[in-house]
Amino acid sequence: MARAENTELVDNFEQFYRRYYSDEIGDLASKYPGEKRSLYVDWSDLYRYDADLADDYLSQPEQLQEYAEEALRLYDLPVDVSLGQAHVRVQNLPETTDIRAIRARHVNKLVSAQGIVRKATDVRPKIREAAFECQRCGTLTYIPQSSGDFQEPHECQGCERQGPFRINFDQSEFIDSQKLRVQESPEGLRGGETPQSLDVHIEDDITGDVTPGDHVMVTGVLHLEQQGSGQEKSAVFDVYMEGVSVTIEDEEFEEMDITDEDKKQIVELSNEGDLYEKMVDSMAPAIYGYREEKLAMILQLFSGVTKHLPDKSRIRGDLHMLLIGDPGTGKSQMISYVQNIAPRSVYTSGKGSSSAGLTAAAVRDDFGDGQQWTLEAGALVLADRGIAAVDELDKMAPEDRSAMHEGLEQQKISISKAGINATLKARCSLLGAANPKYGRFDQYEPIGEQIDLEPALISRFDLIFTVTDQPDEEHDAKLAEHILQTNYAGELNTQRTEMSAPNISQEEVESQTEEVAPAIDADLLRKYIAYAKRNCFPMMTDEAMATIRDFYVDLRSKGLDEDAPVPVTARQLEALVRLAEASARVRLSDSVEVTDAERAVDITRSCLQDIGIDPETGQFDADVVETGTSKTQRDRIKNIKQLIADIEEEYDEGAPMDVVLERAEEIGMDHAKAEHEIDKLKQKGEVYEPSTDHLRTT
Repeated sequence: MARAENTELVDNFEQFYRRYYSDEIGDLASKYPGEKRSLYVDWSDLYRYDADLADDYLSQPEQLQEYAEEALRLYDLPVDVSLGQAHVRVQNLPETTDIRAIRARHVNKLVSAQGIVRKATDVRPKIREAAFECQRCGTLTYIPQSSGDFQEPHECQGCERQGPFRINFDQSEFIDSQKLRVQESPEGLRGGETPQSLDVHIEDDITGDVTPGDHVMVTGVLHLEQQGSGQEKSAVFDVYMEGVSVTIEDEEFEEMDITDEDKKQIVELSNEGDLYEKMVDSMAPAIYGYREEKLAMILQLFSGVTKHLPDKSRIRGDLHMLLIGDPGTGKSQMISYVQNIAPRSVYTSGKGSSSAGLTAAAVRDDFGDGQQWTLEAGALVLADRGIAAVDELDKMAPEDRSAMHEGLEQQKISISKAGINATLKARCSLLGAANPKYGRFDQYEPIGEQIDLEPALISRFDLIFTVTDQPDEEHDAKLAEHILQTNYAGELNTQRTEMSAPNISQEEVESQTEEVAPAIDADLLRKYIAYAKRNCFPMMTDEAMATIRDFYVDLRSKGLDEDAPVPVTARQLEALVRLAEASARVRLSDSVEVTDAERAVDITRSCLQDIGIDPETGQFDADVVETGTSKTQRDRIKNIKQLIADIEEEYDEGAPMDVVLERAEEIGMDHAKAEHEIDKLKQKGEVYEPSTDHLRTT
């Protein structure tokens, strides 16, 4: 009876192939076994053909896979090719199972799971059928190797002795195998949850296609593996998946389901006159003020357009932004809010991040068989096509921060360690927050000196905002009112939900929270951003180009004079372009208009005003950011050094300190500043004291 049922099932699959997959099988036959060894079947096609068969495939995948492959072998082909070892790979199951939702009932069923590849071993040959050759009589014994331990023959079939045996590699059958560790995608997790992972074993033609950091959909059969070894075996089992198919999802926000209703709302919203105001109001509404910073964060979420030139070079579209500010100004809260809205984001704090944790690490562990080196993706790689929010950048060790340079500009991360040479993609925007060097800003010092970050890193940020906390009666009164209002609304809501207070109505709560509620619902905003990034690729109009060019050229022209500082560098120009594109994307527009260019210019100007100004001359000076010392400072250091060199020739034991300071005052240099520069020169070792209060140049 079972035999007849089997034949019936095989016939059923043959009919299904004839009706739906005749072209694909023809294509497979023409490319078998060199280019193609698998037939990919869409589950929905199988369901349309026979719903019971499709459901059985989910509940008894291993048996039905055999019948499906048998039917493929028996299929009448126009060409004389045997599809003996071809695989049938079912994909697009009706639903995906979260990795953390895998339970005992899923074992031996066909399931799909989504996540990020954290680790991948090398592709290694695995023996499928081992041919053992008896060393005494030469008889070959074939033993199929299933998963688990390696099986050896007990005795020779020819001379009936117990060996010794040697594996004959020519007669044995091998197949490629690889092991992946797939971890849940960060966007699906609630805050504070540890992502869980699933090990996937894949074989033959689907191996070697994925690298750590790829977002994948894996479909396969769940199996159990006993924990413990030898005598001490445990009653608890590990779950792993025998992979049937692995699909790389390179779509940016594939997980976001945007319905037609959502689309309608998005388009309506994009046509509103006060769209930018609304967007800013939706950004961390519990924090008062900082409208410019919030607008910049909105633009960062939308990001500019990544350009691919015909010669394969790439210009990044992602905006990097840094908030440097006094404590208690709400930087971390704004960053957390961005992470909350971004369709894909990873949040990390500088103190607890190492360079390997941010970029990628080569790790040696027992993943795979025996100790192997594998690659593990870090925060910037996991945030690929999203936002990486790094709080407390200034608390990181300098050598860890330097690992970010390549990730920010080239948007890829190279790793060379333990014989692994790899490049991982890190196409993300970085949103950083840091405190000034001494905890608070000193308004008399140039800001470049108060930022304890390497100039090379700072110059890679498109926008740097300084958030200072200065008393201002009117502003403070509004801020106090806002914070108290926010807390009051929170108290009302908590009382209503926790104590079910009868005297507080839903309307009362809503009227109070309206003040601090985002203008656009966070869910809709997230979908809006995903929709804009997927569908809008704005182009510059000539007028917008002219606006940006004029601003840049005008600023640069201030540096024409030989003694003048260089006001901005070309990096700033690219930042302007990216900001203008992001501004057009907010409106879902296909062209960058003059208004977008002006918005970009305004934001950049205010950033330069905060940071790139030499406090002594009031001029824009790119060196303040790029090198950490302004031009006037550099000139002053040169002058002082020259002074010391001149004076030391007049005195035997070196230039006396008081004489140096006197001469410095004569050439118009402030006493305190001259002392400060001398200390700096001493630290650098360019000046030393041969005896007390005497100086010599090195």
